[in-house]
Amino acid sequence: MKVTRRSLIAGFTVSAVLGVSACGGGSSTAEKAPANPIAVEEVPSYYPAEYSKVIEAAKAEGGSLTIYSNTDQENWAPIFRDFQKKYPFVKKIAANNLDSDEVFQRALSEQATGNSPADLLVSNAAQAWAEYAERPSTLAEYASPEVAELPEHATLLPNVYAMSLDPMTIAYNTALIGDTKPTGLASLSQIVAKDPEKFQDKLTARDVNGAFGFSVSYDFAQARPDAWSDLEKVLPLARPEQSSGTQTEKILAGEYLAGFFISAAPAYPVVQDSNGLMEVTFLDDGTVVLPRGIGIAPDAPHANTAKLFVDFVLSEEGQRAVAEGGLTSYRENVKAAAGLHTYQEVVDAVGEENVILAEYEKVSETDVDTFLSRWNGLLAR
Repeated sequence: MKVTRRSLIAGFTVSAVLGVSACGGGSSTAEKAPANPIAVEEVPSYYPAEYSKVIEAAKAEGGSLTIYSNTDQENWAPIFRDFQKKYPFVKKIAANNLDSDEVFQRALSEQATGNSPADLLVSNAAQAWAEYAERPSTLAEYASPEVAELPEHATLLPNVYAMSLDPMTIAYNTALIGDTKPTGLASLSQIVAKDPEKFQDKLTARDVNGAFGFSVSYDFAQARPDAWSDLEKVLPLARPEQSSGTQTEKILAGEYLAGFFISAAPAYPVVQDSNGLMEVTFLDDGTVVLPRGIGIAPDAPHANTAKLFVDFVLSEEGQRAVAEGGLTSYRENVKAAAGLHTYQEVVDAVGEENVILAEYEKVSETDVDTFLSRWNGLLAR
């Protein structure tokens, strides 16, 4: 069945409204802030003087925050910890872990009834964000005072900011891949061409029928049109999966020997805990870097607390917490260190000319159909 652009986020019915009590599986709640908070309510000198009014208004909102996101709980943990140290009156942060597209499906369903508990939306599904943001009244207007301190690509869309810039990788099982390790898509295609039977159904690619998989795969192909010759070698051996977490689990287990365009965020902790059994590498012929967007929901019940949170994750302090949680910080004064990953690390590894920064721009339905037909037509049957 041909999948059109509309299906990237529109596959839902308005009657299927899910309240906050249905956040259930995959949700996490951060309760009381740790004792002895540091830097309580201190804000940078470049913030406007009236910012104190935002803080006071947030204190009156009840100390809660609800986030709809596709971000893993281990990624959130240091961010919530340090945010609550800074603003100890925020006693409860509830964040679910939805599919990339489901963040917007749920938000739109609830907004249709005028009763959504969401304060913030966080997702790295670029196409879904672009479609969602073009609809009227789907985002609250907010100009963060941190924007002036950040690079231009920090603003992804009006009122949507980059929380992190997460690179895509090739991940592989070191015990099974063979002596030659892939360094990019071209090298992977050369490896599999030598023994295609070994790799038949043993490679994994991200499902391009979802907004995340479409964004990273389409942007790579657009930036590297000559790479279709390599894709024609690897895709017939590959099976699609709907999450990087599933892909890394199956690579570690040996079900797959390797996978490409796998998000580094969920892959890093697997590599760390694998005792050398799994490795990841940036693609030396084109590493897609996908921003993780954050925006404030319209009619957010805790709108001022949401503003504080947006400003925090964009700040130097917040970006360090972002990196500690396994996401990729892009603020220049946050440096890579043991366990902390930065955008500059990707640039240093592959060269700026080989960084493909995904844009939050809507692709025409015709172009979507053309791409999906070509990509899916090559996949293993």
